[in-house]
Amino acid sequence: MELINGQKITLGTCYYPEHWDKNLWREDLERMKECGIEVVRIAEFAWSKIEPREGEFTYEFFNKFLDLAYEMNVKVIFCTPTATPPAWLTEKYPETLNAAIDGTLYRHGGRRHYNYNSPKYRELAKRIVEKSASHYGPHPAIIGWQIDNEINCEKSEFYSESDTAAFRIWLREKYNTLDTLNEAWGTVFWNQTYTDWSQIYVPRPTPSSSNNPHQVLDYTRFISDSACRFAALQSSVIRKYKKPEDFITTNGIFSNLDNHRMREESLDFITYDSYPNFAYCRDRFDQKEDSLRDRMWSRNLMEVRSISSNFGIMEQQSGANGWNTGMAAPTPKPGQMTLWTMQSIAHGADYISYFRWRTCTVGTEIYWHGLLDYSGRDNRRIAELKEIHKKTQCLSELAGSVYKAEAAVIRDYDNIWDSQLDTWHNAVEWQSQLSIFRAAQKTHTPLDYVYLRETTTIEQLQKYKVLFYPHPVLMSPERASLLEQYTAQGGTLIIGCRSAYKDMNGRCTTDCLPGLLKPLTGTDIPEYTLVSPEDTPPLINWDGQLLEAAVFNDQLTPVLPNAQVLALYENCYYEGTPALIKNTIQKGTVYHYGAAFNEQAAEVFLEKLDLKTPYEAHFTLPPQCEIAPRTKDGTTYYFILNYSNTPAVICLPHQKKDLFTQTYAQGTITLPPYGVKVYQ
Repeated sequence: MELINGQKITLGTCYYPEHWDKNLWREDLERMKECGIEVVRIAEFAWSKIEPREGEFTYEFFNKFLDLAYEMNVKVIFCTPTATPPAWLTEKYPETLNAAIDGTLYRHGGRRHYNYNSPKYRELAKRIVEKSASHYGPHPAIIGWQIDNEINCEKSEFYSESDTAAFRIWLREKYNTLDTLNEAWGTVFWNQTYTDWSQIYVPRPTPSSSNNPHQVLDYTRFISDSACRFAALQSSVIRKYKKPEDFITTNGIFSNLDNHRMREESLDFITYDSYPNFAYCRDRFDQKEDSLRDRMWSRNLMEVRSISSNFGIMEQQSGANGWNTGMAAPTPKPGQMTLWTMQSIAHGADYISYFRWRTCTVGTEIYWHGLLDYSGRDNRRIAELKEIHKKTQCLSELAGSVYKAEAAVIRDYDNIWDSQLDTWHNAVEWQSQLSIFRAAQKTHTPLDYVYLRETTTIEQLQKYKVLFYPHPVLMSPERASLLEQYTAQGGTLIIGCRSAYKDMNGRCTTDCLPGLLKPLTGTDIPEYTLVSPEDTPPLINWDGQLLEAAVFNDQLTPVLPNAQVLALYENCYYEGTPALIKNTIQKGTVYHYGAAFNEQAAEVFLEKLDLKTPYEAHFTLPPQCEIAPRTKDGTTYYFILNYSNTPAVICLPHQKKDLFTQTYAQGTITLPPYGVKVYQ
């Protein structure tokens, strides 16, 4: 594959030839090349340029652009245009439209209004992909294909009649009989028992706006399965016609979608759309002094890295964002475009494509600025792009290197989806996820995500010295066994409150808690409680350090010989009962923490487990800086990123090579606002 090849860091941009006079194309491509841009992405919203009327296909428009790109040695990523079906399609076939939960159809005039469970839409989508791939696939300008655009963005729920029909088929394949389904969903509650498959629908409005949670969990799995099958439909067609060396990808990671499965089944690698400027939107700016703001996008990049260790950025922030209906944010300040580019590269991106080349003068996204403003004249961002290109040329040797972390947070889609619909689960899950990330960032502790799936191996877990699995509410015997293997062979596992009290259907277990994890934790939970808003926050005393026992508290009891009490509750009616128990299993250790993790608690775990600030012998950094290591062939490359609008003073006790200047540095270094350094 020509793009993610371990040889270089490549720059690209998103281009929309259908938005501009053909007389601009050559000038635009020439100017792109002058800035170091080698690749353009095209056609993701241009169905009508290929099929202007049903069954009428014309290829002339993109033929001309592709021929020009090839003449000018600009490579092209060609997209399937299925994210915006044309008016002739949705008008003639309204069954292809998605619907709101009340059944109201989403109409033509925006994007992502289609429904990928409609047999008719799948038929027409397959046909446009077949026509596009068969005609354009051999073109020498094309190096890869993007499927659709941001699958499940904006709308990740589907409530059309086509979805209900497909959901029934999906359920029959999963459960075979209604008796089995009724048992799994607990339909005896509130008299929901089904006696015919035709009685089952996708979730619909109810007086309490609350549907059967076990049904909703399966419905979310069904959405993910549908999206994966839609991607696979397109991928299978493209693979018939693409050149052997060309890749297939798609962009973004969105809700209700198993992105790992989609990548395995349909993609060569994933690409992500990174917009850290969302942190500065007028309607969502976090005023708190310690807010991580644009630095939070490093967490999103961790998610991407769990899918593809080396990946691409299909849309990298380059200008102000905003639709005419919202999301208004300022123009990136000098240095921020460089910072956000290097943030992506630091976390594993070997391809960076900026959104977009020219800012559109029509439509909903007239305020979503690209590299050029409306006039098209050179500007400060173009000058910064040229400097970015010089920097990326200095980073060629680290292409193909991978991010290095000794600690990871385990995630799994079943628990993510359960936490979306269960407010009790959601309260502990997001408190802990964000706290662990923030603690790792502020202590300069590299961190990964690793997803627990049917295909996850013990070797994948053993890459990490320590694994946090904050709140695995849904637990299966297979997952518990894998965690036990990891621990027994020397790993350290940390779990929090509310663990393993549901089965994989979301039904609460009648076993003593923590259910299937009891052999690992060596604990029993005789009582538990949500922390009352009336009470002074309860505390956990761990070797004299007082930690807030956040959100929810499991009162623990050791029940296995190796289970050792490390900390007790204070300042509550269950004062003196165990809040943290350590259990030894062969070569490894399990910590059972009775609360959700706040930032302080996460930092104490990092410190006590000897994970905190692992590179302090190499760098002294202020909290405003992130360190991100990438390794290749025994060499480590350190990205130091200053997210502050003030200078940051860092110290290098030992000499290191500055890749941007190709000189050696040691001692005190001052990074300017939004400044970046990369050291070998």
